[in-house]
Amino acid sequence: MISALVFDMDGLLLDSERIVRRSWEEAGEEMEISHMGEHIYHTLGLNRAGRNAYFRGALGENFDIEDFTKRSSECFYQIVEKEGMSVKPGTAELLTYAKSYGYKLAVATSSSREYSIKMLKSVGIYHYFDSGIFGDMVWQTKPDPEIYRKACEAIEMPPENCLALEDSPAGVRSAYAAGLRVIVVPDLLEPPKDVLELVYRRCDTLHEVIPLLRDGIDRRSPDADR
Repeated sequence: MISALVFDMDGLLLDSERIVRRSWEEAGEEMEISHMGEHIYHTLGLNRAGRNAYFRGALGENFDIEDFTKRSSECFYQIVEKEGMSVKPGTAELLTYAKSYGYKLAVATSSSREYSIKMLKSVGIYHYFDSGIFGDMVWQTKPDPEIYRKACEAIEMPPENCLALEDSPAGVRSAYAAGLRVIVVPDLLEPPKDVLELVYRRCDTLHEVIPLLRDGIDRRSPDADR
């Protein structure tokens, strides 16, 4: 029986990946590097260490990661300050439904703890979560299963009783390897066939997860004895 939901954050709960892509593009232009925004498709689901390793491999050891990180971060927060951060469709409805039915909720995101908490609070959904594991709290980046194993431990639930919600191929592989059932809601990147073979369902939005919980995975009522 599914008793807990474990959520990725960027691209799944928050419509942040498009802002990241724009900020990378702008930072790249400042550094006279073309098409930096396109590199996001190769780093979805990776934590900072994983992204930095990708940049060194793709752009060479002389690529100034520290300067790029500073510039892109400034661009990102300027965009957020001007335009705001949005949640993905169905986020509020799913979190409200899950909380009302007694599911434990956790975040398993490759983003840093400081950034993640700030963003989740800014859109008013941080209070829904019982715990969170962040990219700077693990040794290995997705698709390694470490982050999902730790998220399950944090809410004291065995993986087989947890449902992971992901948007990236690396995240799907991470959750599946940790033993969770996985629903994928693609954002910037449509998962390849081999990734789709690992998931319980592919959904277009988080709205579609509620009837799956209600009718397909778990038929508990809000008043059921936990």
